[in-house]
Amino acid sequence: MKTLALLAPAMLIAAPAAAQVMTPAQYVSTAGASDLYEITSSKLVLQTTQDPKIRSFAQMMVMEHTKSTAQVKAAAARARVKAAPAKLNPLQTELVSELRSESGAARDARYIAQQKAAHNQALEVQKAYAMEGTSAPLKAAAAGIVPVVQQHVDMLKSM
Repeated sequence: MKTLALLAPAMLIAAPAAAQVMTPAQYVSTAGASDLYEITSSKLVLQTTQDPKIRSFAQMMVMEHTKSTAQVKAAAARARVKAAPAKLNPLQTELVSELRSESGAARDARYIAQQKAAHNQALEVQKAYAMEGTSAPLKAAAAGIVPVVQQHVDMLKSM
C-alpha cells in the first residue's frame, strides 16, 4: 500500500483529463467523483487534525465541493444529461483508505499531498471541459468552477 501512496499523486495527474474531449456524461461523472473524493477525504481529516490551517482548508473543501457538485448537477439537468450518483473511482477509494491508515501529522501530510495532486487534476478537467466541452450548460458550470479550483491550488502551494 505504501508504494501506491508514493505513486498515487502521479497517477491522479495522469488520469484521463484533457487527452480527448469528454462526453457530457463523462464530465458529470468525473466532476462528481472528484468532488466526492474532496468531501470524503476532507471529512476524514477533520476527524483528527489538530492543525488549524488544515482544519480551515478541509472545512472549505467540504463546503465548496458540495457547492460545485450542486452546480454540475443543475447544469446536467439543464443539459438533460442523466447524472448517476457520484462514486469514487478505484484510485480515489485507495487514497481514502491510505488516509484512514494514517493518524496525526502523518495523516495531515498525506492529505495535503493528495489534495495537491487531486486539485491539479481537477483543474485540468474543468479547464478542458470549459474550453472544449459539447454541452453549453456544463461548459458554463466548468468555467465557473475553474477559478475556485485555481484558488484551492494556489492555497495548497503554501501548505
